[in-house]
Amino acid sequence: MPTIDVLDSTMYYEDRDEGVRGVPYVFLHGNPTSSHLWRGVLPRIGGGVRVLAPDLIGMGRSGKPDGAYRFEDHARYLDAWFDALGLDEVVLVGQDWGGALAFDRAARHPGRVRGIAFMETILRPLTWEEYPPDARVRFEAIRTPGVGEEMVLDRNIFIEDSIGRTVLNPLGETDRAVYAAPYPTRESRLPMLQWARSLPIGGEPADVVARVEEYGAWLSASPEVPKLLLTFGGSPALMVGAATIAWCEENVAALETEYCGPAAHLCPEDRPEEIAAAVNAWAARHALAG
Repeated sequence: MPTIDVLDSTMYYEDRDEGVRGVPYVFLHGNPTSSHLWRGVLPRIGGGVRVLAPDLIGMGRSGKPDGAYRFEDHARYLDAWFDALGLDEVVLVGQDWGGALAFDRAARHPGRVRGIAFMETILRPLTWEEYPPDARVRFEAIRTPGVGEEMVLDRNIFIEDSIGRTVLNPLGETDRAVYAAPYPTRESRLPMLQWARSLPIGGEPADVVARVEEYGAWLSASPEVPKLLLTFGGSPALMVGAATIAWCEENVAALETEYCGPAAHLCPEDRPEEIAAAVNAWAARHALAG
């Protein structure tokens, strides 16, 4: 699969049906995964479209340039990847931070996005009170200087612990190894720490809160762009619950919602067939493949 030069580094991406002149469908992953997250979804997306899934910078098989790996850095490298491949008028599909990056790109380049499907992602700034108690304790610790470094950089908790907590169907050793491979050293794990510290909670970090508010405004004022929210149940490890679904239905223009069954936060691991079927049906309803 291809790797392309992007700014001062490289980005790896899956590219199914390279050369197809149909609409590009771009699948964006979050923390701490990679394009491997979509391996059960991509082959099931309807024909006649070009299906791509990049590894975000510093993650998966993409390069690890020097830098802070803040939200704005990921968006900048992702913009350069879109430009390097000449991708325009795309359909974006995102999970976790991949959904946030999809919203952010659409808000900044509204004429270049035909539709967005999203799941288990960051839709609005939150308060600490809205976080489940167990998750709150963990993320408050990660955001504590010194403590977060010990947890994520030294103990590698996202790979050694969190991935197992955020699926219903246990991962096999081969898949665990794929997710672990990009993070063999303390320094290589910085992207995972920075993502965890970027969650817009309690007004911080201010730059991420501002970008989430900006794309939230776009979500409510873009009826010309079809949007699909995929929801799940049966796990305490879900970001998008009843309150967030209700918020979306009230605040996101041109929204459709589809329940895809029991899953945890890494929902493409648990429900790839249902996710692909929902995206295909939604795309057909809105002629997004032509």
